[in-house]
Amino acid sequence: MHQPPPAAAPLIAPSRRGLLKLGALGLAGIGAPLLAAGAAKGFSHAVASGEPGPDRVLLWTRFAAAADTVLHWQVSDSADFARTLAGGEVTASPANDCCAKAWATGLSPGQWYFYRFVAPSGEMSPVGRTKTLPVGKLPSYRIAVFSCSNYGFGWFNAYAHAAEAGDFDLALHLGDYFYEYERGEYPGTKQIVADRLVPVNEAVLLADYRERFATYRSDPDLQRIHQLYPMITVWDDHETANDTWEGGAENHQPKTEGDWVARKAASERAYREWLPVSDDYWASYEIGDLASLFRLETRHVARSKPFDLSALTDKTTPQQAAEALAAFRDGVWRDPARGLLGAAQEGWLASSLKASTRARKPWQVLIQQVIMGQLALPTNLGEGMAADSPDWLKKRIDNAQRASAVGLPWNMDAWDGYPAARDRLLKSAQEANANLLVLAGDSHNAWAFDLDRKGQRVGVELAGHSVTSPGAEGSVRWRQPADLARDTVARNPQLKWCDTAQRGYLAVELTPKAATGEFRFLTTVRQRGTQLAGTKRMTVLAGQRTFSV
Repeated sequence: MHQPPPAAAPLIAPSRRGLLKLGALGLAGIGAPLLAAGAAKGFSHAVASGEPGPDRVLLWTRFAAAADTVLHWQVSDSADFARTLAGGEVTASPANDCCAKAWATGLSPGQWYFYRFVAPSGEMSPVGRTKTLPVGKLPSYRIAVFSCSNYGFGWFNAYAHAAEAGDFDLALHLGDYFYEYERGEYPGTKQIVADRLVPVNEAVLLADYRERFATYRSDPDLQRIHQLYPMITVWDDHETANDTWEGGAENHQPKTEGDWVARKAASERAYREWLPVSDDYWASYEIGDLASLFRLETRHVARSKPFDLSALTDKTTPQQAAEALAAFRDGVWRDPARGLLGAAQEGWLASSLKASTRARKPWQVLIQQVIMGQLALPTNLGEGMAADSPDWLKKRIDNAQRASAVGLPWNMDAWDGYPAARDRLLKSAQEANANLLVLAGDSHNAWAFDLDRKGQRVGVELAGHSVTSPGAEGSVRWRQPADLARDTVARNPQLKWCDTAQRGYLAVELTPKAATGEFRFLTTVRQRGTQLAGTKRMTVLAGQRTFSV
């Protein structure tokens, strides 16, 4: 039986080698400290790039000025800009919060490029580095995967470590790029790391979302990862409001926070101003002959309202609650009319999967937000919980245990809350004969699932842990993380491994023969630093659709 590489061997080059490679690429020329938000210079939030294609990439910057400012942008194959390969003009306008985006086109596939912006005064932005997508035969492709970055809970050491590693081709952010809450809510006042304060008010209006972006993008490690790699991003819920769905959100109160459609539009506008993203809700990206990446939208366009299990468990007796949950399990939970993607996106994905497999690409990768694997919590989860635990936590644990006892998952905001929609997607993958690799964020914890449908393997899922947002270690404190992981894996046939107590990011390497995910765990997020506490590797061989053991 195939054995994955030994855990001691790094998937991506270690920091020293990575830094040497950056120097070989001429990256030493962009090593100067980045400008902080609020600095006197006009380029207040450095640079970024995204939406890579084989001949193009979308460039971004922000130039703070009171009036429209025409910026020149330049692309070169060297950090000293000895020759300019592409260039043009773009306007940074207060109407767009002084953000500017420009498509650099006519580039060569699979190549590193350097770019910068120049103001009328001659002031230059920091130099960024980006890379176009490759075409043709590829030996490997490496991706850094992030999610759930909460400014107040700690430092973005995951970004810093990935930047030091220096050996990725692309970065992905799977959502919860920032959090909308008012200061002191999440994290609570006593949990906030020193010097990591977010705006006082919750983000509701366009100005609020812009302010939230400005705060997060002032972080030097977030600026650095954007400066070094093209990044494909998807929003999850907190870019707008907790547990967002098409018609509302758990954290939206129309009586006090106004019209939901207006709030959603404001969040989308700020997102598209402050990030190098297109206006397309979903898109695909071709990685040579190796893989197709599919960026999905699961929140704003077509998601049905999530179920609330507490409405079923708040019964007079445990027997009544169990009966209500069983009726729900066998009835409305399976409603085929409920979904996350909508008919148009489902149809696009089904045809795109078939096109990718017809092109004989080994991997079909879903870039999306929430866990797809089936996940119920252990029925003994509450054993040992302190009697003086907060009521909200007692209720949440009780709900999870009751649901698990009748065969229901606990998180109705994930794909588990939409089983018919999940079945349609997995059926499309089967019909395309796809080698499905699902990437997910959202949960703050690290998971590896084998995905199956009606007893047949469909693919695997790598669900990454958070950059800073706390996982189960922040709430289920009465259980040792290793014990919780063991019991959770034992409860769920699809779940092959998990970690519920560490922060960091996921490094993915694709080759023609295998896909490997390396979960990287940072020692701390309470102070700045890039030391790893450990790693965990999961490997799937092409065509096997199950993790190797």
